Amino acid sequence: MSVNRSYRATIQPIQESSHRPLWSVIIPTYNCANYLRETLASVLAQDPGPDVMQIEVIDDHSTKDDPRAVVEELGKDRVGFYQQPQNVGYIKNFETCLQRSQGKLVHLLHGDDRILYGFYSKMQEAFEKNPDIGAAFRRHMYMDEHSNWLSITELEQPESGVLDHWLERMASRQIIQTPSIVVRRNVYEKLGAFDHRITCNGEDWEMWVRIAHHFPVWYEVEPLALYRIHLKSLSGNAMRTGQNIRDLRTVIEIIKQYLPEEKSEKVSRDALNFYAFEALHYARKFIWNRDLPAASNQIQEALKCSSSAKVRIASLKVYARLLKHKFLSKATTA
Repeated sequence: MSVNRSYRATIQPIQESSHRPLWSVIIPTYNCANYLRETLASVLAQDPGPDVMQIEVIDDHSTKDDPRAVVEELGKDRVGFYQQPQNVGYIKNFETCLQRSQGKLVHLLHGDDRILYGFYSKMQEAFEKNPDIGAAFRRHMYMDEHSNWLSITELEQPESGVLDHWLERMASRQIIQTPSIVVRRNVYEKLGAFDHRITCNGEDWEMWVRIAHHFPVWYEVEPLALYRIHLKSLSGNAMRTGQNIRDLRTVIEIIKQYLPEEKSEKVSRDALNFYAFEALHYARKFIWNRDLPAASNQIQEALKCSSSAKVRIASLKVYARLLKHKFLSKATTA
């Protein structure tokens, strides 16, 4: 797959003569106003003021709730609000976030995620001490729909610092979640926005690998970002049809171009094997939820990712479980 910038919008530079804040905290939302209050509160608790930080919510024309009301209630005059005139999809909405950002450092914070106190001051320190880095990210934690903490990501290295020879590791699987990373705006200006070829899953992974290909990346060991896992997300259409895995195969093909030629095939093969087993994991969950067509789609996508013996054997075991549930379902209704 050749390099083609037509798949990525150009992020227009800011006039240097204009006053610019250091930070842009841009919060994309869509039908998540019930979580937005928590997200905004986590940012406002460490707000250094409008001269230093732009805070803006960009809503993709929500239909089930009213994010504007939440912004007006909690953010008052401090938080900006922009709503798309019609739903444009989250990739295009992310593009709007980047275009509207004014700060030198951009933090995209999903409207259902949050950060802990000290996130901005400590990330700012990393950028000030390392003018060459294009981005900085930190360990993150996972939380559930009720904001209960579930787990923490593993350490990538024992101490904070610039990651050395890390591109292959980043390209082997998605390690960074969006709320945990901050990117210089001029990096987006140079590399463009998120790739439009990716429809529902993995566009952020491709972006972080693209950045790491061009710039040094800083890593913070202290976990101050929280990424929300929605237990109901398994019912999403992309998961049921297998589009989530098809998108990841597209991402893996795209990021091959960022890797050294002598390593690209192995790293890509490792990534495909990893996501084959992820697909089988989803298949088991669908079987448990008695959604057998969705489970079958995930099994098929796993085999499209990899034809290795381990994947084939694991797929047969999951398929046998699917057939067992299908037989039991027929026996029950007979």
